[in-house]
Amino acid sequence: MRIVSSLLLAVWSALAFAQANYPDHPLRLVVPFPAGGATDTVARPLAQKLSEQLGQQVTIDNRGGAAGNIGAESVVRAAPDGYTLLMGTVGTQAINPALYTKLTFDPTHDLAPVTLVAAAPVAVVAHPSVSAKSIKELLELDRARPGRLTFGTAGSGTPGHLTAEIFRSATGASLVHVPYKGGGPALSDLIGGQINLMFEPVPSALPQIRGGRIRALAVSSARRSAALPDVPTLSEAGVSGVETTAWWGVLAPAKTLPSLIARLNAEVQRALQAADLRERLSAAGIEPMGLGPEAFAEFQKEELAKWGKAVRESGATVD
Repeated sequence: MRIVSSLLLAVWSALAFAQANYPDHPLRLVVPFPAGGATDTVARPLAQKLSEQLGQQVTIDNRGGAAGNIGAESVVRAAPDGYTLLMGTVGTQAINPALYTKLTFDPTHDLAPVTLVAAAPVAVVAHPSVSAKSIKELLELDRARPGRLTFGTAGSGTPGHLTAEIFRSATGASLVHVPYKGGGPALSDLIGGQINLMFEPVPSALPQIRGGRIRALAVSSARRSAALPDVPTLSEAGVSGVETTAWWGVLAPAKTLPSLIARLNAEVQRALQAADLRERLSAAGIEPMGLGPEAFAEFQKEELAKWGKAVRESGATVD
């Protein structure tokens, strides 16, 4: 009995020491996509701020593949010690559980929410040759030419595709889906006039909108995007029931101690209050959020239901 008690005391003392000195070596923030995408746009400046605050380097580890599942699973399997974190997305946390028929982990139970960091709406954008300059005119054009208007997305099951499916369900539009392997190729074809429309998160589409190469007709959020203040929401444009956002949040392995989750949340919240970080995100069309662990968990539950329904109605699946 004394031996067991001594062992327990030793373990408790080691844990207490580790927490008191946390962090005492660099942290790793896994971005489950290749470098250069919207997730990087959120993760890199946040990692820089956290490095300054914690006094330890927070390094970005880009682990792309399987729509984010490979990177997310690497965090699920990591030690729950607060040193390996995930920059989760609407895809890894809310869409993929319904999209993938053989997901090897449960993003709800195997990952612990820390902070919902930021969000951005999906923009409905058109090639300048499309005569419609509003959603109302787009739907009129579609009714006049059923099945003729095409829209591109970054791929089946992406936020853009599923937003489009919700839009088609809400409006009865006969727009034809053209899936691509990424938003970049789709945007290139939209600019070139090979497709008529695109449903794409604002951060990716924003440079082309500002450059006048494509026209924004609406955004999918509840409020207008600060980066596109003159572009109405779909609700303002007369389409109700289509409210979606791409979003990003920090998560940890499921068994991470609540005290470490609380510390990490406090540090992320502090970083999100920094004016330079907020300005950098806003300039990219991304809205800082800052929901804590409990609110983030509730938000994710709602998102799982919404996006799961959209996946099922679209018929999209990935083995």
